[in-house]
Amino acid sequence: MTTIDTAVGAAYLKDVTRQMRMYKGYVDKALQRVSDASLHTELDANSNSIAVIVKHVAGNLRSRYRDFLTTDGEKPDRHRDTEFDMPERASREEMLRWWEEGWSIALGSIEALTPADLGRTITIRGEGYLVIEALNRSVAHAASHAGQIVYLARHFAGDAWTSLTVPKGASATIKGEFKK
Repeated sequence: MTTIDTAVGAAYLKDVTRQMRMYKGYVDKALQRVSDASLHTELDANSNSIAVIVKHVAGNLRSRYRDFLTTDGEKPDRHRDTEFDMPERASREEMLRWWEEGWSIALGSIEALTPADLGRTITIRGEGYLVIEALNRSVAHAASHAGQIVYLARHFAGDAWTSLTVPKGASATIKGEFKK
């Protein structure tokens, strides 16, 4: 086990939680701006719809964070490849259930971690990772898919879109964390 400074570990866990909640929040807001029909629209044959991305992220979070410290992050009941199939259109309500369940499990597990846990080793697909490495991997995964969902939502909303953060051309008027 690797030892991590308690104060640094606490700050790191606080930031991971903040980032994960931020990415979830972006998607929560973006999904409200998408019509039901657009949830299942693919831009081309090689792309995923918002619904498929939501299904995949939810499946990933459920698998990775159930029994996070004690079992392999790739659970036997997860079938990753089927997360990218949508033989029947899921309703918005079903999609949001997947989404909320995955995030509830992930955030509950992350918030239960202590700084001492960061130096522990967990497994994902049989490969060992320090908890801190697994969290970094998960934040990056969530961020990339949140960006995809927001991009698609923005595309489908067209001129009706309103910014989730700093609107174009408004950087000079923003204070705090966005003005850098």
